[in-house]
Amino acid sequence: MKRYIYIAAMAALAGLTTLSSCEDFLDTENYTQKTTGNFPTTSADIDMMLAGIYSTLNHINRQHTVNIFYVAEAASDDRFGGGGSADKAFQMTDKLLNVGVDAFEPFWEECYKGVNRANMMLEMVGNITDWVDESAKNQAIGEAKFMRALLYSDLAQIFGEVPMPLASAAENLPKSSADAIYAQIATDLKDCIETMPNKPYDPSFSGHATKYIAEAYMARVFLFYTGYYQKESLPLVDGGSVTKDQVITWLEDCMTNGGYSLVNDFRELWPYTNSYTINDYPYTAGKTAIDGSPLAWETDVNTEVLFATKYNVYGSWDDASLSNMFPLFYGIRGQNAFPFGQGWGCGTVTPNLYDDWVTEEPDDPRIKASIIVIGDPEEIEYDQNPAKDQMEYTGYLQKKYMSILAYDASGSEVVYSSLMYGAQNNNQLGQTQDLIMMRYADVLLMHSELTETADGMNQVRARVGLPAIGYSLDALKKERRHELAFEGIRWFDLMRWNDVVPALQKQIGVKINNLGTETTMQEFGGGFAKRYQETGGFWPIPKAQLDLSNGVLTQNPGWGTADAEFLGW
Repeated sequence: MKRYIYIAAMAALAGLTTLSSCEDFLDTENYTQKTTGNFPTTSADIDMMLAGIYSTLNHINRQHTVNIFYVAEAASDDRFGGGGSADKAFQMTDKLLNVGVDAFEPFWEECYKGVNRANMMLEMVGNITDWVDESAKNQAIGEAKFMRALLYSDLAQIFGEVPMPLASAAENLPKSSADAIYAQIATDLKDCIETMPNKPYDPSFSGHATKYIAEAYMARVFLFYTGYYQKESLPLVDGGSVTKDQVITWLEDCMTNGGYSLVNDFRELWPYTNSYTINDYPYTAGKTAIDGSPLAWETDVNTEVLFATKYNVYGSWDDASLSNMFPLFYGIRGQNAFPFGQGWGCGTVTPNLYDDWVTEEPDDPRIKASIIVIGDPEEIEYDQNPAKDQMEYTGYLQKKYMSILAYDASGSEVVYSSLMYGAQNNNQLGQTQDLIMMRYADVLLMHSELTETADGMNQVRARVGLPAIGYSLDALKKERRHELAFEGIRWFDLMRWNDVVPALQKQIGVKINNLGTETTMQEFGGGFAKRYQETGGFWPIPKAQLDLSNGVLTQNPGWGTADAEFLGW
């Protein structure tokens, strides 16, 4: 069975209010609603509050084209926006442009809802007295601090400098400096590392933060902050700092004691190897794993996944965030092509990624494990009819997050999760695949980058049968691009390495197909170099938030002008 941590009852947690009566003789206890007067009172209530905080990740990812995962993919050099001719919002991020005045409002709102929930829980947790032991209390506090750090990290990577409330009371705050924001992120993560109990990998605890997950995220935050802002260390709120040596020590603790490991075969991370599909997909049918054992999906819960946004079988139109929307976004536009289902055709893969990969590492099995090449006899048959309304079509699609089909007993094509988990046979509401946010391969690659050694990198390469190589930053960059392609990481790697402009400029002139007509990728808004220089890689603060602040908030550089708008092809 697929395990879930989401508790729908907490979706409105941020709306808790205190009720009171003006007449002393009236019974003021509320028996039907949870308020700050009667909630939380037990550790079970704290568990509910944590579920409400975690649910923020689902709601963030429901926000189509302006969540951090989609932006990190579309803005990078590995994906185009794609979609249909009317889908300017799908295509804007790829051009470092904007559509409308409040495109990023949903992402902003959901992140701050989650921050508020975490702040509220941290304010109230001291009132709880029925903890099983002190470690249970520390675990709960650590999970809330981890989520606050994660949400502020997401906000800082998308917007740069943002307001930073650390209490649940409403405040009209200006932007905090990047140094102050990252000091708070690092302090929260350090508290997690130093106070949370040692909870190694446990499949029943999937979706929860632990000390070891905080150690891995500290490395990710350290690499982005020190790389992008050209710093030697991460600041802390108390005036201290987190050094590279500390980060390496924590990362090695995660590697040694966290209970994580690479799964046996790279293909087994992705649901196209599920038992209902594998034997009917030419690419996987009759294939064995790298060690000769039967090839089989490891499912969403496995030793390689440290942290993920969890999804389940209960998706509905009332709350579509319970279903993973990315397989729908990235699905084949307008048609099924077994084993991949239809969707909106977003995120077409750039020919540059494929060509670079084949040139740099022609024997890398991750190429075919990650990319659908239209025309490959082991892959799908795709009708390229221009009536499909496909923009920025390249002939290459990714296969890590796609709607996956299987044949039911009658021979009909159905969503695999309907057979495996009893989900709806619905390509929009039946997508149960978890969204991986941190996996062990990334931990190994970060360790190689921080230590400037090839050990971790070569473990990742050995898993796919590639020979060991010596360490260089260039080799590390290529390995991260190949191993972590289409996993919401590439854009931020380019930003921290200062590689954005040369990477994006290689897209100019690349052949694409718009509505059946061959053309080439163009620059918009004055070009990639101009747009990145103007914005620093950050995105516009929603106008609604600027208006609500009465001038306290200011717009980010490079936005709010006519040339920052994508008007379409």
